[in-house]
Amino acid sequence: MTTLTFPLSRIEGHARVVMEEEGGTLLSAQFQAVELRGFRNFVVGTPAEQMPVIVPRICGVCSTAHHVASVKALEKIFEVTPPPLACEIREILLLGQLIQNQATSLFIFTMPDRVNVESLFDMDESEANRKAQFSIAQQALKVRKLGTDLITLAGGQFIHPVKAHIGGVTGGISRQAADAMLEQLRKMLPVACELFNAYWDMSVAMKERIGTWGDDEPAYYISSTMSLKPKMNSGHMRVLSPDGEEKEHFTPEEFEKRLEFTQTEYSYAGQTSYQGHILRANSLARINITSAFETPLADSYLERFRASFGSPAHAILCFDLCRGIELVYAMERAIELLADDLEHGETEVGYTPKDGIGYGLVEAPRGPLIHRYVVENGLIADAQFIIPTVHNMKAIERALMVAGNRYIHKGSINLELEKAVGRVVRAFDPCISCATQ
Repeated sequence: MTTLTFPLSRIEGHARVVMEEEGGTLLSAQFQAVELRGFRNFVVGTPAEQMPVIVPRICGVCSTAHHVASVKALEKIFEVTPPPLACEIREILLLGQLIQNQATSLFIFTMPDRVNVESLFDMDESEANRKAQFSIAQQALKVRKLGTDLITLAGGQFIHPVKAHIGGVTGGISRQAADAMLEQLRKMLPVACELFNAYWDMSVAMKERIGTWGDDEPAYYISSTMSLKPKMNSGHMRVLSPDGEEKEHFTPEEFEKRLEFTQTEYSYAGQTSYQGHILRANSLARINITSAFETPLADSYLERFRASFGSPAHAILCFDLCRGIELVYAMERAIELLADDLEHGETEVGYTPKDGIGYGLVEAPRGPLIHRYVVENGLIADAQFIIPTVHNMKAIERALMVAGNRYIHKGSINLELEKAVGRVVRAFDPCISCATQ
């Protein structure tokens, strides 16, 4: 028996893939998160009201989603409902994270795979192509920065935002600040579309080069987005069957009854499943569940996507195309929201601290994120973080088996396998820092 170990790059956090084969037969493929964070243990005994500024430290990339989920969990315990204006500003905050994350995943993590190189900044040896590709890199970084600027506007600061708090947000957004951001968004939206069009063409060319769109076996899909249009701040989770039927929707309080969670011996990141079936979360799940975006450019891309891949789509390399559609949507939706009056109106309501159990749900870029807190005497007695990446763990390993069987044969192992392993994992855009709680 031969053991093959593949370190991973261009993902959030540290992980590896370990495959075992014998005589040309692939026996197993494990996705291993090998570093324990244990953040849930650190916060026991913490004053509950401090959690929204502590939990963003779980991950510098996903800090925005953790910030809002924490606030929502405590609002459930304290029985407080934020005013509509506060909810709008929180939506802008989550849209900023969506822009930042999808731009990073597309143009920094996975675009090199499309042209068969290791880095965004090492994409071609010819002088003419190098200049063109460097221009793509520059524009991609500008789009990413737009997301960080939007987070800063709505969250007070980019890494570890502070503006959302129990009962609302700390203040509105001035007309002057909103207009400045609107100018940036309107300027960069055509750039994002141009980048995504190029990315789409690169993806088609890659498919022609490698001969596959990846694991296209049917799966179940899970998301907390609304079925009629996207909503990153929904209160329900939805499960879609492989044939496109919504099996059920449920609140975060019910997730333990509806999903099965297992812990493997080889990884600190757990795995979920639905009635024994493999789940997929993240961008492809949202696209499959959502009927329409109700913004013109994103809906035109959605129509193109469904004409090409059907609905629901199953090929895993479609995850990346879905991220591009969501990038465009997030910019369009942010433009809509920033045109509103975000300066005048009630941004917070008072609350009385209470003990109890509360669940906070948001749709993070990688899927549904749940914070569950038990508060006793004003302190955190227990904290649980249900991370979106765990919903994809079984799907990642199945896709790795598909890739392995494609490139492992009796008497030989195709060197393309290492590249295929990276493409598979990056398609799911896992966040290992978050998943090892």
